[in-house]
Formats: sequence, structure tokens, C-alpha cells
Amino acid sequence: MKIHQIPFQKTGYFSKIVCDYLDKKNELLEFYENFPDISGFKNQIKLKSGFKNQKREVLVGALTNQYESFELSEETQTNINNLSKSNTYTITTGHQLNIFTGPLYFLYKIVSTINLTKTLKTQFPKYNFVPVYWMATEDHDFEEINYFNFNDSKIKWNRESSGAVGRLKNDGFEDVFKEFSKRIGNSNDAKYLKELFKNSYLKYENLTDATRYLVNELFGADGLVIIDGDDALLKDQFKPLVKDELFNGTSFKEVSKTNSILQKEYKIQVNPREINLFYLTNAIRERIIFKENKYVINNTKLSFSEDEIIDELSKHPDRFSPNVIMRPLYQETILPNLCYIGGGGELAYWFQLRQYFDKVNTVFPILLLRNSAILASSKQLEKLERLNISIEELFCKQGSLIDKKVKETSEINIDFSSQRTFLTQQFDMLEDVATKTDSSFIGAVKAQKKKQLKGLDNLEKRLLKAEKRKLVDEVQRMKTLQNELFPNYSLEERTRNFSEYYLKLGKDLVPLLMKALDPLSLEFTIIEY
Repeated sequence: MKIHQIPFQKTGYFSKIVCDYLDKKNELLEFYENFPDISGFKNQIKLKSGFKNQKREVLVGALTNQYESFELSEETQTNINNLSKSNTYTITTGHQLNIFTGPLYFLYKIVSTINLTKTLKTQFPKYNFVPVYWMATEDHDFEEINYFNFNDSKIKWNRESSGAVGRLKNDGFEDVFKEFSKRIGNSNDAKYLKELFKNSYLKYENLTDATRYLVNELFGADGLVIIDGDDALLKDQFKPLVKDELFNGTSFKEVSKTNSILQKEYKIQVNPREINLFYLTNAIRERIIFKENKYVINNTKLSFSEDEIIDELSKHPDRFSPNVIMRPLYQETILPNLCYIGGGGELAYWFQLRQYFDKVNTVFPILLLRNSAILASSKQLEKLERLNISIEELFCKQGSLIDKKVKETSEINIDFSSQRTFLTQQFDMLEDVATKTDSSFIGAVKAQKKKQLKGLDNLEKRLLKAEKRKLVDEVQRMKTLQNELFPNYSLEERTRNFSEYYLKLGKDLVPLLMKALDPLSLEFTIIEY
């Protein structure tokens, strides 16, 4: 295995807000607390040191209940036990309950989380650091999670859905299993994947339990702790902030203030509602709306007076589900958490929350961009070298890459930049002459200049097109190679499923990722296997 890296900022696949964060630009400083480096973690430990022991006891109790029907590794059990100790902190990532992990970056998120805990343990040996995967069990966007891709085709779970996806019964997974089994063959690695799928989705009753089993099988030996926020014990800890949201609308006020500042430089990822909570039962997850002095549950006949909503919260805290604005606050309320690891889109909405966290006296976590990677075989990188394409050039848009390489390879000079410069200079002189003689000629000079420059552009395009025809074999090799590494002209981690690489690498896949991905390097990784 060899590792190649490129700064995230040079890939062209990350937003301005993420790149500015990595560059520590002044424009973003007020929207986060500590930066993800060793100094930042040292400061964050101090900030989070006041996490209450009573909350730790509730957390351990809830996790013990959640894992009751599962076989825990010694490492995970130790980590859960350590959470009761005041010198233990968590590093957390979260993700939807995508079928069979969904896209590859799901694994990268968790590997980043586990590896960061190892790094921090080395740097701060007197503390314990626990990797946590937060299951988005309360999410109701079924269409986003009901499939995974395998070899450029979609394997889909076809069923009706309502309410939180984590509570969905695993009806219909027999058909998904049959479809997947048909496509992956009968090698030993394929047999393992079939068994893993079957034990996850055919033996467990709901999507939450299936996902816990699956992720525990993949990462339990690394001590990963999997948490389900859809838990009455945990939500009981969140009641004061839910009450504040219902009566004061603090999140809407504070996030709106932040957005008015942030949007001057960056695209706003999410917009707050006046109440950022859903009402959750087995059948529904619907918005809570305050109108006509009542708390109305959207798309239902349910409504509550102020006294009734407080009584409902007191008796059934599990029925109040935070949306994307409040879920991070819920996480940081119940976990002794130092850092959240997420993708670029996730970090973008976390930046919107700093002022809200300050207002409700909650410590804002360090934000860390998850590892991103391309898995490339040695043969693929040898082809890249023969085509004289650098790692950085590999990330160019395909048209730009081919144009650049054809110009470099061609025996004639197709780049007319110098001619454009010369032509521009000549017309600038003519404009100067026209100004001194008859200014009415300036329009004609500018029109001629535009015409001549356009003519040069057309000549260059025609020559380039002709050279592409001459170099058709080389152009096709470039296209084929880039398409292999960037399916659908995008990062493979966003579409491919881990099973495709498990069939190539087998049980070495996860250890390979563990060895290759350094969460604090803050660079995109190309893993040569």
C-alpha cells in the first residue's frame, strides 16, 4: 500500500466555506471554537471537563439497554464502561441508516473517528477517548436511504414508509438479499458479504437493530460505540432545551442572526423554522407548529395547549424529535463530546449553530472534516504515470484534463495565448491613436478587436479538435481511467458501496483504511493498493 495526498482545497470538490475553514480564514473565526489540531483538543478537553457525572450514568445505562440483544466486543464494552469516568470523552460521527452502509464515505467517517481517538490517546494518555457512531434513526427521508449502488446499478428496498426510518420493520429485505446475492458471485468474500447482509437485515426486526449489528460487525473490534438517540432515557436529559424551544424559539432567533452574517460570504446550508422539533410516534414524524395559541402537529388532527404540551414532554420526552438544527445540540447535551466529524455539507450547517450553542450555555465541539479517499490499484496509477497525468491533474474536469494533455502531447503549439496577448496590445495602441485623433473610431476598433480574438479562439478550437482525432487512442485511455476513478464524474466515495472493494480486498479492506487515513492530516488521500 502507498499513500498519495493532495490538499482538499486543490481538488475542486469542496465548498468555499470548508476551504476557508481549513485555511483558518478570518471570516469564519467567530463561527467555531477550537480548530482540529492538538492545541485545539487540549483546549476542548478543558471546556468539556464540566460534563456531569449524572449524565454519564444515564448515558451508560441507555447504551447498556440498547446493546442488550447484541454481542459486544471486549473493546466496545470497555469503552462503554469508561464513559462513566470523568476522564473519558467521545469523538462522534453520525450518518443515516443507509442500506448496507450506503456510499463508501460511511466507512471513511467511522475510520476517521476511530483513528482520531487513537491519536488523542497518544497525545493525552491520562484520558480515555471513545469513538461514537450516532445513528440517524429519527430521520424520515426514506428515499435517501432505501438503496445502495453495486457495480453502477442500484439495489433498492421497495416498500412504503412513514415516520422515523429507524423504527421501520425490515419487511421486504428477502427480495433485496436475493438481488444482491445474484450479482456478487460465490467467492469466499462474496459468501461473507451475503452472510453479513442476511444476519443484519433478515434476522433483526427493524432498521435500527439491523444497522447496529452491521456496523458492530465491521467495527466492534475497534471499540466503536453505536448510539441511538431515539431513546427516552437520553431525551429526558434534553427536556429543558426542548421546553425552551417550544416557548422561546431560541434556535430560530439565534440561527437567523448567524445566517444574516454568514450569508454575506457563504451559502446557507439550512434555514431554521420557528420551532425546530418534530412530534414522533411509531406512525408519524411531523413538524410541531405554534398557531392560534396551540401546538399543532402538522398533517394530523393532533394539537396541544401550552399546559398539555408540557405534560406531554414530561411524560413522553421520546416523542419530541430534534430536526437538523437541534440534533447537534441534543448530541452535545448527552455526550461528553470533544469533536464532531462530518462531511463538507454537515460542517457547513454546524457553523450556523455556534451562536445558538453559546446562548443556551452548551459547549460547541471541534469540527473536523472527515477523511476522503480514492482507492486506486497500482495498475491504475501506473497507467496514470504513463499518460503523464499527475495526482492533482486527475481531479480536473474531464474536458479540461483532455484539452490540457492534448496540448502538452501535440507536436504543434495549440496554445494561442501569446498571439492573444500580442493582438490585444496592437488594438490597445489603435485605441490610443483613435482617442487622440477621432474618438468616434474607438467603437470600430473595439469591434474589430473582439472579432479578431474570437477568430483566434475558433482557430485554436479547430486545431485542438484535429489533434484529439490524431490522439484518439490516448484520449480514450484518459477518459477510461478517469471514469474508473471518478464514476459519473464525481468522487467514488459518494456512490460506490464498500462491497465492491471487499470483493477485491476481502478482510484486508478495513485494516487498509485504518492504516491509510489520518484524520488530522486535513488532506485528500489516494490509497494505492
